[in-house]
Amino acid sequence: MTERSKRQLILILIPLLCIILDQGSKVVARQRLIGAPARELLSGTLRIEYTENPGAFLSLGANLPSEARFVIFTVFVVALLIGLVAFALRMPEDTPMAVVVAIALVIGGGVSNLIDRLVNDGRVADFMQLGVGPLHTGVFNVADVAIMGGLALMLVALVWPGKRDSNPQPDVGTE
Repeated sequence: MTERSKRQLILILIPLLCIILDQGSKVVARQRLIGAPARELLSGTLRIEYTENPGAFLSLGANLPSEARFVIFTVFVVALLIGLVAFALRMPEDTPMAVVVAIALVIGGGVSNLIDRLVNDGRVADFMQLGVGPLHTGVFNVADVAIMGGLALMLVALVWPGKRDSNPQPDVGTE
């Protein structure tokens, strides 16, 4: 298998897996959590409670007019995902594999949350929250984990780029 075909496989399989896991978990959440009281697990570290979020991460933009939310969270996200897929398909051969995986995670999570918006009147199903003591995250879903994990991996890959060319060429013309 060539390096290019490995990358293409990653760009298909990881988003597909993200979509399957996220949409499957949302089906289960809708079946078991709607109308049920919140559940705390792991001594309150994990809270399970179904909510629907019309906004973005941490409900940002949830209070915007519905037309603005549609443009920002649907139209803009579609354009962003198309651009990200186009970029991913044209990445240079020497792009680190961590960057390829990171982009695939963001695409998968983004597409899955977009599916939710399109079939759920602009809302995304969220059902997990983490907390330690008085500190708690916003409510999130599997797609959000994929997006945040992809962004974190991208940051790590860019900050610590890994092994460089071990045989650098001398600068020409500098003496």
